Amino acid sequence: MDKLEPIASIRTGFHSKFGIPRQSGLTDSLKGTIVFKPQFRNPDALRGLEGFSHIWLIWQFSESIRQDWSPTVRPPRLGGNTRMGVFATRSPFRPNPIGLSCVRLESVETDVKDGPVLHVSGADLMDGTPIYDIKPYIPYTDCQPDATSGFTGQIGMHTLEVILPPDAAEKTSPETLQAIRDILAQDPRPRYQNDADREYAFEYENCAIRFKVPGDGTLTVTSLRNCFEIFD
Repeated sequence: MDKLEPIASIRTGFHSKFGIPRQSGLTDSLKGTIVFKPQFRNPDALRGLEGFSHIWLIWQFSESIRQDWSPTVRPPRLGGNTRMGVFATRSPFRPNPIGLSCVRLESVETDVKDGPVLHVSGADLMDGTPIYDIKPYIPYTDCQPDATSGFTGQIGMHTLEVILPPDAAEKTSPETLQAIRDILAQDPRPRYQNDADREYAFEYENCAIRFKVPGDGTLTVTSLRNCFEIFD
């Protein structure tokens, strides 16, 4: 092959970028399925992969491709005002729009229509994202206990208490509802948006979600609707 060619794409519940966790592995309840391109649907290529608990995905920021690039970017985690070198961040706006994610490999399924497919959890990818390569995560080399975290170490992780509508359980499956709760607990808003009266909206799986963050450590879902209801 003379150039990079996607070998697969991933199916997830995220139909747009908003709401996707900022890093992989933050929300284990998020499920995804990796479907290979027809020319790569060879079970032999996956022989032995089932023995690994995690895999690396090398993928394309397909929704963030630009003709030019900037040597500095504004990480949302720093409020969107501080510039850092693009190679010191995981910004999607890079000279080459390549992403890297570590996900849990739940299972390898071979006897299916589009098989073999990989079922994963903890993915931070939008539905349809092209995948260039898959590599096994090897703990004794990939885990560095004495690693430092640069400027990201100055930013404390925080989660929000999520308050759902009383009828939320009637709108979707328990698994999807748990995923929505976990997504919202990570606070999907850009760090520079703190308006307590602003209502945010996104879709996940079959649900349209609207929410507010009043600023007291809680996030209130103002509307959770099955997407099919919207068109009834």
